[in-house]
Amino acid sequence: MDREFLTDLFAHFGPVTIRRMFSGFGISADGTNFALALRSGLYFRADEATIPQFEAEGSKPFQYQTRAKMVTVASYWELPARLFDDSEELAVWARAALAAAQRAASKKRKGTKKSAKKAVAAKATTATKKRKSAPRKRSSS
Repeated sequence: MDREFLTDLFAHFGPVTIRRMFSGFGISADGTNFALALRSGLYFRADEATIPQFEAEGSKPFQYQTRAKMVTVASYWELPARLFDDSEELAVWARAALAAAQRAASKKRKGTKKSAKKAVAAKATTATKKRKSAPRKRSSS
């Protein structure tokens, strides 16, 4: 798949940004990556809301082989082949993939905020413990 083919494929979806990535391209809209076009196929972002659609079509999650094992990336699923001939339905699936990617980004931001709050709270607790355990100076009155 080349850049021109992908641009045509997503014509009904709307404008996309296509960037070189690994052995293919990352595809994004509104600054959010929602698809991967690799040698092995076209993969859309998926989550618990959209995975059942992919499963119903017989699709599989993205996988790649390392020297030691097969790695499965459950957040990207192969686009059903029939959608390459139906650009309007492909656009529907692309919108669902973009929504899944946005939900994942939102969860990630919330998790980062919680982690930051926990880190600040832990730092404050540590500082308080240090003050309480530090030897007190006696005044010479």
